[in-house]
Amino acid sequence: MLNFTQNENQRMIAQMIRDFGAKEITPFRKDWDDRSHFPIDVFKKLGELGLMGVLIPTEYGGSGFGYFEYVTAIVELSKLDPSVGLSMAAHNSLCCGHIMMFGNEEQKKKYLPKLATCEWLGAWGLTEPNTGSDAGNMQTVAKKEGNNWIINGAKNFITHGASGDVAVVIARTGEIGDSHGMTAFIVERGTPGFKGGRKEDKLGMRASETAEMLFDDCIIHESQVLGEVGNGFIQSMKILDGGRISIAALGQGIAEGALEASIQYSKERHQFNKPISSFQGISFKLADMATQVEASSLLIFKAADLKNRGEKVTLAGAQAKYFSSEVAVSVSNDAVQIFGGYGFTKDYPVEKFYRDSKLCTIGEGTSEIQKLVISREILK
Repeated sequence: MLNFTQNENQRMIAQMIRDFGAKEITPFRKDWDDRSHFPIDVFKKLGELGLMGVLIPTEYGGSGFGYFEYVTAIVELSKLDPSVGLSMAAHNSLCCGHIMMFGNEEQKKKYLPKLATCEWLGAWGLTEPNTGSDAGNMQTVAKKEGNNWIINGAKNFITHGASGDVAVVIARTGEIGDSHGMTAFIVERGTPGFKGGRKEDKLGMRASETAEMLFDDCIIHESQVLGEVGNGFIQSMKILDGGRISIAALGQGIAEGALEASIQYSKERHQFNKPISSFQGISFKLADMATQVEASSLLIFKAADLKNRGEKVTLAGAQAKYFSSEVAVSVSNDAVQIFGGYGFTKDYPVEKFYRDSKLCTIGEGTSEIQKLVISREILK
């Protein structure tokens, strides 16, 4: 049975993040957002705290925690600044997760210790300009020549696409549309023919870097192949099953942050000589928000529990991601409404939660894709 009480590790992580965030995140988040600044130094510090290798086993320099602790860390960071939560999640679940799940022992020993401490920042490249949900039609190709592979193409909307020190990249090694025609490669920054491209100017999540990755006759040794040749797409789908729990946790943090700000503001803001929380129009809205947040949390921790036990999480992960991301948008929208005119200004955090929340319904599989996954699973 799933235990709904936070364990000691979760309580420790939550308090550590609150203490860290009060000094290192909250005072700077508006400036980062205004300037679209990626605070790489913050992630180096998070690495020192063990938060950039939450799931990596201790034998590879990680914290060795499970998904309960991982979800808690993302939620708490995202309540402070969703951009920080997003980058931490992408590093952990996508890049680190792919190497951890499909890398051989030599690859794990080489990359995981540096990723766990954020000596190296990780990126993960699947999406392309013309292949978002339709990954099977990717145009980035890798051709074998002797003991090397030569990669040509471009990836976009990649978290840490310009600043990442190491990237897991999926490239086509077979026919278009063949689910066994793609392969995963580990590519290090500085490899000739590999560079970061244009950085996106985004609606929200502006302190999390999103950029292109460009490959022009990028030559890598065959030892950089992750798993079996041709299994890159299959691997990616398994990675995204876990990644969806990450985005669900990101949405949960946004929703909790927006709800907490709304409760506090509704008690402090007076109209007609009463706190606005005393009016049914506000109190009922808060009731709806709180119920959605609670339901979202239950779905996320159900998926996390399945992941901890090594069971299939395709359905649970998709349900958690779909529901949580939509709740993030709904709750942050209600928060702006509760704040009224002030909610439309940058003097309060809810407008940022509102802008940041939308990414959750798009990244790592849109809400429409989640409904497709869910319907396929329940109709089997």
